[in-house]
Amino acid sequence: MSTFDTDIKLVADKTDQYLKSYFSQQKQNNELFEAMGYGLFAGGKKIRSYLTVAAFDLFDIKEETAIAVAAAIECVHSYSLIHDDLPSMDNDDFRRGKESTHKKFGESTAILAGNSLLTIAFEILTSNHLNLDKEVKSDLVFALASCSGHLGIAGGQFLDLSFEGKAQDEKTIIHMQNKKTGELMGFCTEAAAIVAKKNNDREELKKIGLDIGLLFQIADDLLDVYGDQNKLGKPSKQDDKKGKATLIATFGLDKTNVLANELHDKIKQSLEKYGTKANRLLSSAEFILKRDH
Repeated sequence: MSTFDTDIKLVADKTDQYLKSYFSQQKQNNELFEAMGYGLFAGGKKIRSYLTVAAFDLFDIKEETAIAVAAAIECVHSYSLIHDDLPSMDNDDFRRGKESTHKKFGESTAILAGNSLLTIAFEILTSNHLNLDKEVKSDLVFALASCSGHLGIAGGQFLDLSFEGKAQDEKTIIHMQNKKTGELMGFCTEAAAIVAKKNNDREELKKIGLDIGLLFQIADDLLDVYGDQNKLGKPSKQDDKKGKATLIATFGLDKTNVLANELHDKIKQSLEKYGTKANRLLSSAEFILKRDH
C-alpha cells in the first residue's frame, strides 16, 4: 500500500469514527435510521474528506476541526448518492459492490434516509461539538447549503437527467458537472479559508476545488468506459447506454484524456503559492487522475 493509500484510509477511518460517534448519540432504532447508516457507511475512499483535511493543512488548522467538517460533507455526499440511485433518477441497483439503499430498504425509505442525512450535515456544523464561533459556522452552513441545492448538487442532477439522449457542447457539460460534482468539492477546499477567516483565499480555493471536482468527474466518466466493474463495485459502460451527456460523448476518449491532464497541470500550478502545505492536495489530484476505481 502506497503512502497516499495509507493516508487517505486513515482520514476515512477518522471520519467514520466521528460519524459513528455522532450517530450513537441519536438513540434511534428503526429501519429509517438503519437505512441512513447503510447509505453513509457504504465504504468508499472518502476523497472529499481527504480534500477537506488536505485543504485545512494550508492554514495549519487542527485536524479534529477538519474531520468534523468532513463528516458533514460526507452526509451530503451520501444523501446525493442515495437519491441518484433511485428508479426515478439514474435507476442503479448497486453502489460500491452492494445493493443500493432503495433496493435494500425500498424507495420511500431511501428518499427519507437521504433527506435525513442532508439535515444531519447542518446539525454537525452547528453542533456545540464543533468549536468554532457562530459567524464561521453560519458561513459554513450557507456555503454548504448553496452547493447542495439547486445551485449545486440537485441542480446538477436535474441537468444530468435533462440532457440524457441530447448532444451538448463542452461549456454546457462542464457547467452541469461543476454543479453535480464540483460544487461540493469546491466547498471542501473553500471551507478551509472560511474556518481560517482568510476571505481573500475563499474564491481561489473554491475554484481549485471545482477544478479537482471536474477532474474527478472526467476520471469517473473514463472509468465507466474502460474500468473493471469488479473494482468499481457497479456495472460499467452505463453512461453510453443511458445517453448521458459527457465530455467523452462530445470529444471522444483521446481528447478527454488530454483535457484531464491539462486540468491536473492547472491545479498543480494553482497550488504552487502554498508550497509544501499543499502536498496532500497535490497528491489528491494525482490520485484522481490515475485512479482505477
